[in-house]
Amino acid sequence: MENAPGGPDAADPSPAARRARTAHADAWEQQALVRRAAGGATAHLPGIRVMTSGLDDARWNHGDVTDPGLVDVTAVSAWFASRGVRWGVRVPAGTPWTHGRLLLRTRLMTLDAPDLRPVAPVPGLRVRAAGPQDLPTVLDVDAAAFGGAVAQEWIRPHLVSSEITTALAELDGVPVATAYVVRSDGLAGPAAYLAGVGVRPEARRRGVAAAVSAWLLRDAFGRGCRFAHLHPDDDAAARVYARLGFTEVDGLDVYVDVA
Repeated sequence: MENAPGGPDAADPSPAARRARTAHADAWEQQALVRRAAGGATAHLPGIRVMTSGLDDARWNHGDVTDPGLVDVTAVSAWFASRGVRWGVRVPAGTPWTHGRLLLRTRLMTLDAPDLRPVAPVPGLRVRAAGPQDLPTVLDVDAAAFGGAVAQEWIRPHLVSSEITTALAELDGVPVATAYVVRSDGLAGPAAYLAGVGVRPEARRRGVAAAVSAWLLRDAFGRGCRFAHLHPDDDAAARVYARLGFTEVDGLDVYVDVA
């Protein structure tokens, strides 16, 4: 399990944590909805919200547990089996859950729109919204940033959906970074989920990640989102987001091999 050093006490979730978790599930439902033509689907079952992207990869098919005592794991398994995908569940961090294998703990951070802090400009950096024609470039930058290729079937809908904005950043004319925001308006209200923030190794430690993130957040808040949320991969990423004004809240425990 990946622990959150110095993180809040999972036994006493704050309203901000509950809101962030709810918005996280809202955003993943939105990911399913933009993929309806390819098998994306959502449902609210007793004690759990489920979604599938339609892609057979457990990273992109989830159940978000809201009340462990109400969840019928057999029914949840049948829902995913009928769609032919692997899946996992997210449970509020520290909540007892006896099904499957604990894979990791996902940290969460959140930011109210008025609390976004300005970032220093990066000389030579230009950030713009990517479109369908930018798919090869976005895939290339993403692979270089994260050390492995991601399925273009996952990225492509981000470039055409009206509810997702993908940023592409160029440094002195060379593509060096990408990220995206999913805008949702579900149970948590209008929210922005910042994800996929990746910078090529040669362009790091220059403020690029913060600049791209701030660009996307300003756009999302300008479109009516009231707060943002994200999950930092590590302490270094958390420090970048803290400088933008994000604060850490209780996270989520991710389980796989549930049934």
